[in-house]
Amino acid sequence: MSELLNAMPKYQAYKDSGMEWIGEVPAHWDVVTLGSILKPVSIKNCPELPLLSITREQGVILRNKENKDENHNFIPDDLSNYKLVEEGQFGINKMKAWQGSYGVSEHIGIVSPAYYVFSFLRHVNPRFFHLAIRSKLYISFFASASDGVRIGQWDLSKTRMKEIPFLMPSMAEQTAIATFLDRKTAQIDQAASIKERQIALLKERKQILIQNAVTRGLNSDAPMRDSGVEWIGEIPAHWGAMKLKYLFKEVNERTKTGKEVLFSLRMEQGLIPHDEVSDKFISDENLVDYKIVRPGQMVMNRMRAAIGIFGLVAKHGLVSPDYAVFEIDAKAHPEFFLRLFKLPLLGTQFRLNSKGLGTGSSGFMRLYTENFGDIKVAVPPKEEQIAIVSHIETESAKLDKGITLLQQQIAELKEYKAILINSAVTGKIKVPGVEEPACKETREEEVA
Repeated sequence: MSELLNAMPKYQAYKDSGMEWIGEVPAHWDVVTLGSILKPVSIKNCPELPLLSITREQGVILRNKENKDENHNFIPDDLSNYKLVEEGQFGINKMKAWQGSYGVSEHIGIVSPAYYVFSFLRHVNPRFFHLAIRSKLYISFFASASDGVRIGQWDLSKTRMKEIPFLMPSMAEQTAIATFLDRKTAQIDQAASIKERQIALLKERKQILIQNAVTRGLNSDAPMRDSGVEWIGEIPAHWGAMKLKYLFKEVNERTKTGKEVLFSLRMEQGLIPHDEVSDKFISDENLVDYKIVRPGQMVMNRMRAAIGIFGLVAKHGLVSPDYAVFEIDAKAHPEFFLRLFKLPLLGTQFRLNSKGLGTGSSGFMRLYTENFGDIKVAVPPKEEQIAIVSHIETESAKLDKGITLLQQQIAELKEYKAILINSAVTGKIKVPGVEEPACKETREEEVA
């Protein structure tokens, strides 16, 4: 990727920007401050306009009030105090500016009264400004202009923000750079999107591989019979079908000291030490009466069983009292049933057999042990369970290798995109269509 950038033309003359973080810039570019090109505005009492969000990933976007995953902040009934943002204005989430949560808006709407909104004092191409200000270079400047308030939130100082330097080519050059970057980044995004779809297909193939293996076995010529369970359908004739309560027995051993290692249950990693996923300290006293787990047991998150949150215990320790802990019958190979329980097919059964937590439960459902135990599953002979797991591991490894390679390629494309933008907006490369002035005086006459 770097070879592509090194091959691109450079400007004829450069000058020292005076700032170590920026280094040299094209000799005819101006180095100004944000305070000289941005004017704060605060227009309110427009509650009828659509709500906007200012995010790290996309800048200023239309806010989806119905999507609880997208919006965690409280939205008041009275929006008259919210600030107007017009198309072409610059908005900043001042508590997350250090992460790059800002951008030039392509919408008209309103944002939180705690955010900053600016219009432009000078002629600036909004698209160029948006691409430049969201590049790696400028995000680091915003981080330096912010003060830590609490974890994940730093307050942006408007005074220090005004002193952030900004590189200003001519308007014609800004337009050429913005046009070039829009075209090139669209090509990069398209290439990354194709690879994302390829990853999705490989993951789907892996899911089908696992589902076919644990529900149909490895011998496609094996005689089949009706399992007698509607959701299971046909199974190999030599397989059995039995309720989970005959394979999994809940145990409820509790700690008296709370000194054991606490584990958390995660989708991909399974059971991992709590301090690897959270910096929240839990004292030994608060861990008293947590459930003890021992190697060979299986743990289920009752409230998230429907999405496959199960794990096998490898080390002695503790888990949340809300989890279910099971001893596994000798007829069951733990790894086989772990894969079975993570299938969407089983997830549907877990969801259908879950019960609400009562009034005011906000829709939360819990899979109780008796309901879990009443679910019937297909059960191959133990030696076949082991063979199926071995087959899944071998074939999954091939698919995982392809997924990892594609993920690395996507990461490289994103890195190239970031470097390309940063190089273009700081003048490290000269994009096609740029007319470089013969001297500094020519540029000043054109601007005047």
